[in-house]
Amino acid sequence: MRFAPDTEDSLTFVVVLGNTDPSASRGGDDELATVEQLMALLGRYPYTGRIDGDEAELDDVHRTRALLRRVWSLSRDDAVEAVNKMLRDANALPHLVRHDGLDWHMHATEPTSPLAERIRVEAALALIDVIRMNEMDRLRVCEADDCAGLLLDLSRNGLKRFCSVRCGNRMNMIAFRERRATES
Repeated sequence: MRFAPDTEDSLTFVVVLGNTDPSASRGGDDELATVEQLMALLGRYPYTGRIDGDEAELDDVHRTRALLRRVWSLSRDDAVEAVNKMLRDANALPHLVRHDGLDWHMHATEPTSPLAERIRVEAALALIDVIRMNEMDRLRVCEADDCAGLLLDLSRNGLKRFCSVRCGNRMNMIAFRERRATES
């Protein structure tokens, strides 16, 4: 499955952001509990524009993370309503930009808009492509028993089931042990 590069980048960021949630993190901890952790995340996945770097911004990003985790699992039609609301709430006005060595891509907010709003709108723009291409089934939650990690399946056959090799190996080992116990 191929989406536009900025769509894939935005969806990848949603996965990374969503998987900082305690329900999806390996240790059950909030991996985005501090402003420092948010700044480290933004160091790996930079956002241009305003970054306040304070607790209020972190709280807004937490609310955005929760919203995007919910939208990730919605049906196509329900996702439309959520995406439209994100765009409407931000008074989004899509426009093409080229900056920082990136080719033409869409933005729909001003660089001075709050970080969490820019995250929501960029995710909404990416979700528009997913919805239009009828590919919501590419957005999944890990099938491992004790994991709620988000995953983006960009594979050709669309059969990815686990958010990480770790979860896949763990579930394969459990299945192997169950088969072995049944055979004994």
